[in-house]
Amino acid sequence: MPKDTGFPQTDAQFDFARARRRRALARLANRLRGRPGDRVAILRFEDVVAALGRRGERRLGLKSIPLDSIVGTVDRGHEFDRGFRPTSSRPRGRFERIATARRRGESMPPIRVFRIANAHFVEDGHHRVAVARAQGQPDIDAYVTEVVTEIGHDLDLRTATPADLRALR
Repeated sequence: MPKDTGFPQTDAQFDFARARRRRALARLANRLRGRPGDRVAILRFEDVVAALGRRGERRLGLKSIPLDSIVGTVDRGHEFDRGFRPTSSRPRGRFERIATARRRGESMPPIRVFRIANAHFVEDGHHRVAVARAQGQPDIDAYVTEVVTEIGHDLDLRTATPADLRALR
């Protein structure tokens, strides 16, 4: 866990500020590398399903999943980027409340995600994912529903951009 002053609320404020700085640095690094801005944009579940074609789904139950496999969202596309770093100060309050609770040792309920190929899309738990990433956790507990698609079983969605998905259609 990064920076621990012994004051959970203050440390949670640092967590949020650090996550915002990391987002700014990621955007700058992409610009300097000549990469499009959509490399850090969060993927929308509906766009991925539309591009790959939905055949069905199955519930896998409670699993521990790597945080770096979470690249998208089911319904929130503007509060966080692909690294689940806040895109504005809007989610600050909830982020800091969750970060404070985690620093005090309180347990968090599992998140809910959809899995497509090697990637996960958050249905419930966006702020918990953001806090877990900001605090350096490697994985998180989640109720996983796997979506079976017509194409893309071997596609690496962790590095895909919206433009890559449009090319599949």
